[in-house]
Formats: sequence, structure tokens, C-alpha cells
Amino acid sequence: MERSKVIIIGAAGRDFHMFNTSFRNNPNFEVVAFTAAQIPYISNRIYPKELSGKFYPKGIKIYDESELPGLIKKTKTQTCILAYSDLSFNEVMEKASIVNANGANFGLAAPETQYLKSIKPVIAVCAVRTGSGKSQTSRYIALMLRSLGLRVAIIRHPMPYGVLKDQIVQRYASMKDLDRYKATIEEREDYEHHIRNGFVLFAGVDYERILREAEKEADVIIWDGGNNDAPFIKPDLLITVADPLRAGNELNYYPGNIVARMADVLLINKINSATTNQVKEVEQNLARVNPKAKIFKAASSVKADSPKLITGKRVLIVEDGPSITHGQMLFGAGTIAARQYNAAEIVNAKMYATGTLKDTFAKYPYLNNELPAMGYSVKQIKDLEATINKADCDSVISATPTDIRNIINSNKPIVQVHYDLKPDGNGFESLISDFAKKIRKKK
Repeated sequence: MERSKVIIIGAAGRDFHMFNTSFRNNPNFEVVAFTAAQIPYISNRIYPKELSGKFYPKGIKIYDESELPGLIKKTKTQTCILAYSDLSFNEVMEKASIVNANGANFGLAAPETQYLKSIKPVIAVCAVRTGSGKSQTSRYIALMLRSLGLRVAIIRHPMPYGVLKDQIVQRYASMKDLDRYKATIEEREDYEHHIRNGFVLFAGVDYERILREAEKEADVIIWDGGNNDAPFIKPDLLITVADPLRAGNELNYYPGNIVARMADVLLINKINSATTNQVKEVEQNLARVNPKAKIFKAASSVKADSPKLITGKRVLIVEDGPSITHGQMLFGAGTIAARQYNAAEIVNAKMYATGTLKDTFAKYPYLNNELPAMGYSVKQIKDLEATINKADCDSVISATPTDIRNIINSNKPIVQVHYDLKPDGNGFESLISDFAKKIRKKK
């Protein structure tokens, strides 16, 4: 019987996991291509034979998504399946329309069909949008579980932007591992804090193998999600974080709306930065789509390691790249810190953009006063450095979670901003404590 031809549309994350769990050893389907977008420099690669299995001895080509219409016709593909992790509903349907107009069916797969099952308890932290505060929530939970006597391993949503056959299973236990695996700024943003807190973190491409390695070192596993994707591992407790600064997004972004509906716990973050009406709107929306979930609230507490570099100064703000680009946050922790510590002025970052960062500002025209810490390549890191050094300011507020002082050479002082989760009341803390007690009873 002829195998049905499939193209997986993604961005180097859920797409590979979907292939590994649903298609790699499936004799009924032939994945003829991956397409890639959203993240720069991830197309024109090969999903390698070391990962692709017996049906794909030469691996599978990864094309730029702009080539999708021609690929459908050239390969006579029957079905294209979306495997993204942060698109508006309009963007999802635009991709569906492109696929259908070129003669193929369009599909969306339920996260549950791709779940891996762990022998250890799993807490998954997801979000309705990129930049809602998953990492600070994961850090809070990890530290609390450790204080209660449990060994914690963290598995992070994939960011395999390099040579895929070298990224099959990655174990990060020290800062040196970031250099050993040639981690990008985007990876460092999500890995550094966990490593500095003394936790072992796993990531890579083949999450079945990653999970089995993590299980050897832990009493409990935390899934630290990416963008607004669902977990790859079946959770015993699913926590979904919502951002009231983008109130309404919880209803019209994919797959964030899915994880809002699936959640056991909904955590409304950033209540210290949002208005009462924004918080109320999000709470009502979440209660409507998931009336069974427990809803808690939290503040995102911002601190600077050298406030004197902000007070009364003209500052340039460097912000977490994904959050203010495809995450569309209008401002981040850097702006909050500038206001909190009374900066004299926030300079216009767009004025000083150099090289590839000019392209980034052109692609996301709402960006203006915050400089995204783009670092998917050596060239982008050099352009980030050049932009910072070109800027007419007294100091730089770096609100990206990675310490860019270790990566670039700046001609002006950089103050690092940190942000931590501060749950409102004791309810969320009690929830995690009760979960830990159940684990200890089974040990």
C-alpha cells in the first residue's frame, strides 16, 4: 500500500517531537519534508538519519516555510500538519488556507497523542503566550520541591537550532555545559537560572531518550515549557500561566488556548504590573473555558543588581528576544525596572539597530524602545554588541534572563534585572507542598 505523504509545518520544536512519536516508525505515512519559520537560520538543514529511523536512511530535508506551496505540489503531499507553538488563530487559519489552496488537507494534532509517559511524577508549566512567566514559575516550584527534600530534574522544551545530530540528548549541570553545547542566547535565557540554582536540566531533540536520562536523577520532573506549547510528557499536574498585560490573548492564540483548557491550575501572573480590569478580564476568560481549574494569582517581582546604574540615568533596555518579537509583549521587565528605579530616560533602541537587528525591527514594527536580545547566531550576537555600543546612553538595563555581560563586550555599564514569582497568598505554595507530600509518601 502506498504511504500517505505528509509535510510537518513547524519551528524546530514540536515538529520534531511530532515526527518522533507519531511518524518515525509509522509504515502508513511518509514525511516528505519539514518546513521552518519564525526562528532565523533553522531551515536548509537535514533532520538526520541518526534521528529519522529506518524509513528515512538519508534523513528529511527542512525547507523554509515560504516554499510550502511548491513543496505540496512537487511531492504530491496529501496532508500538512501544523506543529507550531505560538500563533494567533488568524495565523493558524491563514496557514490552513495556504495548504488547502494548494491541494492538501490541513491538520492539527492533540497534544495527548504525542505524550511520553514517565515513571516519575511530572509537573508541567505551560503558558497562554510567550513571555507570561513560565521560567520564573518553574524556578519557584523547583526551589520549593528541593527545600522539601526532593530531587528535581528539569526538562526544557526544545530549542535545537544547531547541528541536530549533536543535540539529540543534552544534559546541563554547569555553566560550562552552555559553552560545550554552543548554546544560543535564547537557550541561555531559559537554562542559566536553573543551572545557577544548582539543578540539572535536560533538553535536545529526542525526548523519549531525554526523559529516560532525567528519570535516573530525579524524584520529580518539571517540564519547563516553551512559548505557549503543550507538554511533551504526560503531566500529573499541569500549571498554565496567563499574562494580564495581554488580556484576551488567552482566548485567541494557539496552542495557548489548548493548555488553558487542559490545565489543572491556572496562574495569573504580573498582577503588580497589570490593571485591576486586565486581571479581572483574564480571570473571567479562564474561568469560562476551564471552570474546573484552580485559579491563583502572582506578582512578577523585578530587582536590579545595581540600581544606581538606573536611577537618574539615560538607559537602553535589552529584553528577552522571543517575548517581545513573536510574543508581541509591548514592554517587559526592563521597562518596569526603568520606571521602578526612576531612570531619567529610556532611549529609542530602534535608532541604533545594526545589521540583522534592523531586519528584526522591520519585521516587528511595534518594537521601539526595547532591544530584543537576538542571539540565534554569531552574527546576531555581534550585531547586538554593536547596537549596544552605538547607543547614546549612560547605561544598559539587561532584562534578558541570561547575563549578556558574559557574552558581549560593552562600552558602557550593564545592569542585570532579575524577576521572580511572588504568589499572592498561600494557596499556590500549599498546592505544591501537598503535591510534594504525596511523592514523599510513595518513596
